Amino acid sequence: MTDSTERRRFKRFAFDASARIQQGDQSWTEQVNDISLKGLLTKKPAEWTGQQDGPFHIVISLDAETKVEMDADLVRVEADQLGFACHKIDLDSISHLRRLIELNLGDQSLLERELSALGKD
Repeated sequence: MTDSTERRRFKRFAFDASARIQQGDQSWTEQVNDISLKGLLTKKPAEWTGQQDGPFHIVISLDAETKVEMDADLVRVEADQLGFACHKIDLDSISHLRRLIELNLGDQSLLERELSALGKD
């Protein structure tokens, strides 16, 4: 996530959910702005003290029983937003995320293109 001219291969869509962002012993809960198969953008917590060079664990609650969990790197810090790139996600979480993407794209061929692009990184 470098700038507005970046090569974005993954569709991002607005998503109304909260995410628990963890780094070591620190934890913040913040609103998700948008999400894709490769990462997410959240609001920046007012009390943000996270370190850009350390790993993060993110848990997004879809409902009472369903969660998307991922390990991510912080790739963008702005005045009011944080951008994370997913580098590890379990099978259940990717299945839930895939279903969300499928519902929001509304086109199976677009979903297949997104999934095939995952293996090209």
